[in-house]
Amino acid sequence: MKTPEEATTTAEAIWSAGHTRAVVKSQIHAGGRGKGTFKDGFQGGVHLCDSVEDVTAKAEAMLGNVLVTKQTGEDGRQVNTLLVSSAEKITKEFYLACLLDRGIGRPILMASAEGGMDIEEVAAKTPEKIIKVAIDPTIGLQDYQARKVAIALGLRGKLIGQAARLFKGVYNTWFECDASLVEINPLAVTLAPDGSEVLAAVDAKLSVDDNALFRHPDIAEMRDLGEEDELEVEASKHDLNYIKLDGNIACLVNGAGLAMSTMDTIKHHGGEPANFLDVGGGASREQVRAAFEIIVSDPNVKAILVNIFGGIMNCNTIAEGVVAAVKDTGLTLPLIVRLEGNNVEAGDKTLADSGLALITADTMADAAKKAVAAANN
Repeated sequence: MKTPEEATTTAEAIWSAGHTRAVVKSQIHAGGRGKGTFKDGFQGGVHLCDSVEDVTAKAEAMLGNVLVTKQTGEDGRQVNTLLVSSAEKITKEFYLACLLDRGIGRPILMASAEGGMDIEEVAAKTPEKIIKVAIDPTIGLQDYQARKVAIALGLRGKLIGQAARLFKGVYNTWFECDASLVEINPLAVTLAPDGSEVLAAVDAKLSVDDNALFRHPDIAEMRDLGEEDELEVEASKHDLNYIKLDGNIACLVNGAGLAMSTMDTIKHHGGEPANFLDVGGGASREQVRAAFEIIVSDPNVKAILVNIFGGIMNCNTIAEGVVAAVKDTGLTLPLIVRLEGNNVEAGDKTLADSGLALITADTMADAAKKAVAAANN
């Protein structure tokens, strides 16, 4: 629902169907919505409503307002869409997820009877309350494993069979969608109109491996660009791995590991990285230029650190891209460049012959120190 009028129409249909309660949920890409606070002081991004009028009031309070949760940061996210659905009486909440356990190299089904909004606290303080079952991917989640988890959660009677089917469905979704995470939080026992207990997935999250999206065009079509940072969307158009951060030293690096090490080194020397930007192992001059344009679009950036280790990457390609990008963008920010590896001599010569006011560095630590000093000045 994108307007209070749409929310009201949906609520009227819910009450006409015989339901007596509805839930109104803000649809933003962040967790902790229920305990979040809107910038105008309105509390909670998830509300149970006992009347159509209450649904309308909550929709008016949330739509267009900025919700701040523990996952959004201080800036929060503007709520442009709501989910309005009937809300049955919940008698018990659980946490359920399927994800890859990198320690054992297998998917696991993870569940807890201490589910709901406080699952992070459960994981931190009482991890023994979280049930984990390793799954052999050659045969999938077995019936006996699913029933074992259901019983461990305290489910009995018909709920065991319901839960086992649901657990297998969650694993199959994880496997078939190339997901990194399928999460239901909370998975709830609800009371049906006839008084019987029924399992319901009250809220769910699906995270898909970006590298596998080409196999799932139907999932890719669901992408909501309005929920993503504009610079990150632009970076994805050029196959750049970019994540905006809160600091003032921009990083342009090849390789995720080197990018993280570069950010750590900046922090170690007293600076704050403005982004994670991995141009990959075979970036072109055009990609380097696009990376610079994205970096300079961030008004918080006070200095730029280029840290390239040429393995597959040709250092001279990066150097040519840097020179072209600086000239094309009219860059005035301090630019620190450290090149090492494949064809570094040609890269250094390209930089030296460019006539640009670059700051060169020999090591990553040297580059980080110079970047921090430049940003502070």
